[in-house]
Amino acid sequence: MEEYVQQALEIVKAQASVRTMSEEEITSMVQSLSKQLKDIVEGTESAQESEQTQEPAVDPKKAIREKAVVCLECGKKFKVLSKKHLAQHGLTPEEYKEKWGYKKNTSLIAKALARQRKQKMQEMQLWKRRTTS
Repeated sequence: MEEYVQQALEIVKAQASVRTMSEEEITSMVQSLSKQLKDIVEGTESAQESEQTQEPAVDPKKAIREKAVVCLECGKKFKVLSKKHLAQHGLTPEEYKEKWGYKKNTSLIAKALARQRKQKMQEMQLWKRRTTS
């Protein structure tokens, strides 16, 4: 098991050199990578089992933050968790929300950005401009 942890540390170290990562992200990434590496080497049956009992990168209740949304699949931070990114994990936004226990109407966007967009739409008042003479 130690060699898998060592390999996972190397991968996470490379990732941390490219972007800032919290201690929590680094720890969870090392754990999940070492387990995945072990599963790959030992066979696909154990890999399928680990997928079913996958641990989130962070607590799902804390994933939607003020300035970022943390992808629970990989631990990366985004302002908006897009369909394109979720497709890389083989999920649609609906499947992602269901898998991690979010309500269907939950938006996968940082709180500050959502407020900013709402305010902008209220200022624009597009529903009033539609009436032309």
